[in-house]
Amino acid sequence: MGMKLAMLLLVLFAMFSTLRSAAPSPSASTVNRTTCPMDMNYVLRIPWNSSMCHNINEASKTVCCQTLLSLFGVGLAQHLKETSLFQLPNLPTSVSCLEDFQSKLTSLSLPNNLASTCFDPLQFVISPNICAHIQNSQEWVGKLGQSTSLDTACKSDLTDLSKCDNCLAAGLQVQKQLISIDGNSSHSKDCFYFAVLYAAGIVNEFGPESTGVVTCVFAMSVNSQVGSEGKAHQALVFGLTGAGLALLVMFTLLGLYIWYDRKWRKKESGNFPFDCDPEEPGSRSRMRPNNVSIWFKIEELEKATNNFSSKNFIGRGGFGMVYKGVLPDGTMVAVKRVLESDFQGDIEFCNEVEIISNLKHRNLVPLRGCCVVDEEEHFDERGGQRYLVYEYMPNGNLEDHLFRSMDSLNPKIPLTWPQRKSIILDVAKGLAYLHYGIKPSIYHRDIKATNILLDADMRARVADFGLAKQSREGQSHLTTRVAGTHGYLAPEYALYGQLTEKSDVYSFGVVVLEIMCGRKALDLSSSGSPRAFLITDWAWSLVKAGKVEQALDASLVKDGDSPSSNPKSIMERFLLVGILCSHVMVALRPTISEALKMLEGDVEVPQIPDRPMPLGHPSFYNDANNFSISPALSGPKLQNGDMLR
Repeated sequence: MGMKLAMLLLVLFAMFSTLRSAAPSPSASTVNRTTCPMDMNYVLRIPWNSSMCHNINEASKTVCCQTLLSLFGVGLAQHLKETSLFQLPNLPTSVSCLEDFQSKLTSLSLPNNLASTCFDPLQFVISPNICAHIQNSQEWVGKLGQSTSLDTACKSDLTDLSKCDNCLAAGLQVQKQLISIDGNSSHSKDCFYFAVLYAAGIVNEFGPESTGVVTCVFAMSVNSQVGSEGKAHQALVFGLTGAGLALLVMFTLLGLYIWYDRKWRKKESGNFPFDCDPEEPGSRSRMRPNNVSIWFKIEELEKATNNFSSKNFIGRGGFGMVYKGVLPDGTMVAVKRVLESDFQGDIEFCNEVEIISNLKHRNLVPLRGCCVVDEEEHFDERGGQRYLVYEYMPNGNLEDHLFRSMDSLNPKIPLTWPQRKSIILDVAKGLAYLHYGIKPSIYHRDIKATNILLDADMRARVADFGLAKQSREGQSHLTTRVAGTHGYLAPEYALYGQLTEKSDVYSFGVVVLEIMCGRKALDLSSSGSPRAFLITDWAWSLVKAGKVEQALDASLVKDGDSPSSNPKSIMERFLLVGILCSHVMVALRPTISEALKMLEGDVEVPQIPDRPMPLGHPSFYNDANNFSISPALSGPKLQNGDMLR
């Protein structure tokens, strides 16, 4: 399904890990056998993805244990629902439950030591010294009252992404209430764990084993959407059978329509908005009736780029190599040789080109045309290749201007504050058009400094939006292939392929931080540190420490600049918007339209929310230069201390 919020999973894992006692764990042989009150058969019913637990190594251990912890949490939530206890009553019971849990895992052909590898039985034993002295649901109600934000936000079907986000935000709100009652901030992760179990076991009307709870609250990956109710499954089978004949008739009619439409378009090519027809590779270049896009022949592009000479090579962009070219009329263009994309056939590729060629916005790089080389006509290496022809941007990409000033071999003058401000606003407007100016929306998937080009007036234009799949109305965009660049990828997209408009917002926030701070999004060799420098962590820590000015690029706050030329209050606002947009939690990021209003000063920037506990490293509070690498970069190589923040 893909509806998984990595934050809930990782916080749960960290919470359980920190609850372990310093004393050695007793083995099953030293504890009297007690019957487990939890029915572990749900382990076999839930279609959870067990692939990462078949062969355990250092790279896969953490991900496997996180998954097993969430799986065990399903049973704890059901136990809470039946007994009102948040945890197991004693150590023998915990040992017994883990043995039963392991037996189910073993029956799935998984290693027979997973439970002992991942868990300590003590971490599941109830204790009054956890969160606000709460041990059962009655004490929960006594502390928080009969109704909390969880009781409304987490009640319905959480397979809906927006409802899942609301539930997550409610969990954080309740966590803050519990911390305030407890008075001990070190219990924050325990309080969040209680909120998770309460939402899954008490609040949600579909129960802990439902798909929405499993994929959202426990952030587990499932193999398929298997109905848990036999009647619903039977209704689905009968419904599909009954609809089969109707679909057959409909597809037959649709096929006849497509055949007739294609035949008509061949006869009336002047009425077709885009003349990109791979079935006619040998035809002459033709202007589109309604705009300037052209169907190019490969020979024309070879001539324009001097046979794709290395001297004309500009760089590698998303999906391919880019070359500078000059058309016969003297127009300069950028020709991209598409090396990879999500489009399997030429027809699909050209249809997408037709769509994006109709996108006209001041802050998007204009597409001038395309070329598809027919494999049957060209038997050499050119056969089957695809090309996109864009308007040439003379000032290159944003990264060159941001970081080339540090290059002693080819230095450039640092961007001024007015230029940086204009670039940020331009990118925001371009993304707002892609998200809201067209239907269906387009999610870019790879917003980064090299995909932001600068025209002759140093105005920013978003590039490489063309090969991003369009979203479906009313659905979250879930893709099987994660496109993007480390350092810019939103965590939920990097880890699980969960793509929404806020995935672009995260990447936009990273770009804003790069522009305002003058530092790269990711540096894997920062100051010789074994940990990676990630700009989102670094900027957030400085702002939380009240050192906003230290986060700004030195060229923006250097002595001699007047307040009128570099108004620090405005620069700080842009920095805060960048931090807010790149927040690790989807629900707490603004939309791009909301971010644009904040940047333009139409609405106030809200207080920057804290990142969920635990923060992973105690030095996070004291040393602004040392950070653990985020899961969006390391994926399955996460260590216990490297939790998503």
